[in-house]
Amino acid sequence: MASSPFGRIGVFGSLCNPPHLGHLVLCAEAAWQLGLERVLIVPTGAPPHRNPPAEPPEVRLRLALALASCDEKLSVSRVEVDRPGPSYMSDTLRALQLRHAGNELVLLLGADQLASLARWHEGERIPELARIAVAPRPGMALAGLDRALVEQIEMPLVGIASSDIRERVRLGRPIRHLVPDPVRLVIERERLYRAPVERAAAPERREPAGPTGLLAWDEPPDPETSR
Repeated sequence: MASSPFGRIGVFGSLCNPPHLGHLVLCAEAAWQLGLERVLIVPTGAPPHRNPPAEPPEVRLRLALALASCDEKLSVSRVEVDRPGPSYMSDTLRALQLRHAGNELVLLLGADQLASLARWHEGERIPELARIAVAPRPGMALAGLDRALVEQIEMPLVGIASSDIRERVRLGRPIRHLVPDPVRLVIERERLYRAPVERAAAPERREPAGPTGLLAWDEPPDPETSR
């Protein structure tokens, strides 16, 4: 994909269930190292290769907004949540190209995702739709694309997994050192990842505000579908 004179926008797709400090470090380092104007966090709507999580898309959107409130370079896109059907990254990148015409999209991946890129839906089209930037993992060589087509993101090793955070919450163990405070507060306020009886008592939900007091949306949310 040819570079653009209008600026570079990072695209970070994730279930956001929940987003954690490793995600924040990756997005922040990518923005700084790659000269990105901003990074769009794209919560997965309907994951195509696994069962949908128990937490619905709107809950995961609120968690993504909480993460975005931690860095002025981050914003959140509803593009996959609002699109019916499986959330294929090729479709997402096409939609974002239309929305951000003239900008170069940079897809942020982990080394494991790069290695499986050929098995993605229209995986061969991804490098045509966006530049690829990869965060290497210890002991895992970059594979799946010509090295000349890939930009590397150097970042500290952050050994955090969303599944571990969910399990820690279920067991009542602390997560303050694993997720940013805004994300932790959403988890606590909405009683996420707990038994159904505990979750039934969750109070009214409100979306977190960004650092300027405004919601960190990539585009104005539809008033009929957002809270």
